[in-house]
Amino acid sequence: MSTDLAALGILEERLRFLAANIIHHANHVRDSADGLKVGGHQASSASMTAIMAALYFDALGPNDRVAVKPHAGPVLHAIHYLLGSQDRATLENFRGFGGAQSYPSRTKDRIPVDFSTGSVGLGVAITLFASLVQDWLSARGALGDDQRGRFVALMGDAELDEGNIYEALIEGHKHDVRNLWWIVDYNRQSLDATSADRMFERFDDIFATCGWRVETLKYGRLQRDLFARPGGEALRTWIDRCPNVDYAALTYGGGAAWRTRLQADLAAEAETLKLVAGLDDEALGRLMTNLGGHCLETLTEAFRRNGDDQPTLFIAYTIKGFGLPFAGHKDNHAGLMNPTQFAAFRDSLGIAAGEEWEPLAGLGGNARSGVEALVDATKIRRQKEPRNFTSWAVPELPTPTGEEQSTQAAFGRILLDLAKSGDPLADRILTTSPDVTVSTNLGAFVNNRGLFHRRDIRDVFAEAKIPSAQKWAAKDAGQHVELGIAESNLFLMLAAAGLSGDLFGHRLVPIGTLYDPFIARGLDSLNYGCYQDARFLLVATPSGLTLGPEGGAHQSINPPLIALGQPGLRHYEPAFADELALFMREAFRLIDEPAGESTYLRLSTRSIQQEPRASDDWKPDALAGGYWLREPGAGGEAAIVAMGAVMPEALAAFDALKDDVPGLGLLSVTSPNLLHRGWSAAQAAEWRGERQPSHAATLLSRLSPTARLVTLCDAAPASLSWLGAVLGHRVAPLGVDRFGQTGNLPDLYGEYRLDGEAITEAMAGLLIG
Repeated sequence: MSTDLAALGILEERLRFLAANIIHHANHVRDSADGLKVGGHQASSASMTAIMAALYFDALGPNDRVAVKPHAGPVLHAIHYLLGSQDRATLENFRGFGGAQSYPSRTKDRIPVDFSTGSVGLGVAITLFASLVQDWLSARGALGDDQRGRFVALMGDAELDEGNIYEALIEGHKHDVRNLWWIVDYNRQSLDATSADRMFERFDDIFATCGWRVETLKYGRLQRDLFARPGGEALRTWIDRCPNVDYAALTYGGGAAWRTRLQADLAAEAETLKLVAGLDDEALGRLMTNLGGHCLETLTEAFRRNGDDQPTLFIAYTIKGFGLPFAGHKDNHAGLMNPTQFAAFRDSLGIAAGEEWEPLAGLGGNARSGVEALVDATKIRRQKEPRNFTSWAVPELPTPTGEEQSTQAAFGRILLDLAKSGDPLADRILTTSPDVTVSTNLGAFVNNRGLFHRRDIRDVFAEAKIPSAQKWAAKDAGQHVELGIAESNLFLMLAAAGLSGDLFGHRLVPIGTLYDPFIARGLDSLNYGCYQDARFLLVATPSGLTLGPEGGAHQSINPPLIALGQPGLRHYEPAFADELALFMREAFRLIDEPAGESTYLRLSTRSIQQEPRASDDWKPDALAGGYWLREPGAGGEAAIVAMGAVMPEALAAFDALKDDVPGLGLLSVTSPNLLHRGWSAAQAAEWRGERQPSHAATLLSRLSPTARLVTLCDAAPASLSWLGAVLGHRVAPLGVDRFGQTGNLPDLYGEYRLDGEAITEAMAGLLIG
């Protein structure tokens, strides 16, 4: 199978121009409302155009998915502009409100974007976990061979400084991942400077050790042909020894600079200098920048010979700013061509002034027909597909029995009952955890549904008849993906599984568990998953000082505040098992709801007395963020507002104070996140002249306008203290604002003012004051 390389070369030049024009128009043509530089990355786009041309117009199939490096976003838009799936108005509004996004965005761009990128390194790593999800679905018969694809990550070389890439690489080796191409745009320049040479001498070893094939695409066809001539080998040796910073500076200097340097360094190599003398400055500059990452013949051949399923790292040598006037300059990262430079660039391609947006301006005859044929033959998706929601039926989730229960233990029992029920929803569940499966109460589900691996893995302890509560054999029918201790991998796995409906047409119910304090370790990856509107259930347990003897390093403080400000993630903190069952069912519904979101459950190991219920009237309010566990009297003068594991202290304080405080109520907050959202929305509606009471205001309106609130949570006090601003109530906030320590609960609650005495003192202070 041959490729029309001449047509592909013209198309690559056109991509380079269109990408530059998108950025140029935003900065030099479009009116500016604020006078600020719009920005963009013409140089970083130019280094990628040959790679992306070879991929999108030759190598990629209809099932392949690509994560495009953030700064090459304009090239992706240019590709879809040529394909007819992007419009001029959107490109003219690049980085403007409602226009093409700065970096590829699944949710905000109108073109099909497989994976959002922007937080460097994460777009690379998620392709590995998406491949793992594809294997999971294939093992269960959900995907046939003709529905499988390859996952491609296009990355800048500086992205390889990101540690999450190596965490993912190690995890992928454990799970024998396949169908991956990671392509490095090795332009050897980062934001601040030219990249150091040393690490790229080690990447071959790092990736090969993890089972990857490494293809280094260093020389283009022009260079390889010259190397084969007498004197050519000396030039190859010189290129191999030339430091990155020197190569960049010589590129910027052009043919004359190359000639001067080569004549000096290769003075003893007469045959080599004869080769150099046979080239004029323009041809010499073209030769020395004819690297593998800019040679379409080199790229297309490499992609074809690596068509099997072995993961492959391509190190494609490129020039940052290739073909642009500031190619190689160390400050070109955010550099922009000025209007004069841009006009010269446009003219060099035969594009007339005023025809910058014509996709194939200046092309005629065979050149145009060849390019059009390549565009027509492209196999990738051209249009953004609507999101796939299957509208599954969510079963009722019975509350586990028991007068005393912890929410963590109840979570495990609810999942096990669902697994044993035979309900179709249970077959969609994919669980995962970073080496804390058993200690977060996923063990029973895993025993029932099994560990996943493409190859069978024996449970040696079970075969030896050594007693163990855990069945730790793995097979391709298993539903649990066990991860190593890397929280970033957990969130990337959840993000990939949470996009399964869009990527594969099969929406899953991903459930991930971890210890609550370690959300912060993977916060960038969690935010990345939410930004893409991936849907999953995150179960964080155990949490807070309530963990007791484990001590401060494992006692979380601020995760509720993280959830309070995290878009796309709903936080529930149940105190009782029936609340948990309600919230889990809601989480499953939200995963498959077009306007839904992901859910974060903050659970506890503390076993507490369960609340008897006379009816289900509390449920709608609990789902909305809070309900009156003990109703206040009309115009009540005070309320205890509590959340989660410290509810027994709140109940005890209520019983102790109710006869002395007129109309005292006890408000159970199940989601400060939802209450705050509703309050903020109501404020915005009021500013628009609309009336939209928030749930928080409705709850607190049961109290007197002068009522006092004592808020209590095993978390940062600010998680609840803001409730006083809803209707202007005075607040005494109780919570944790210091690192914890080991101890039993009475000691810890007393030290950190989470006990009944603290509530009583706070209430007295409010009422007296």
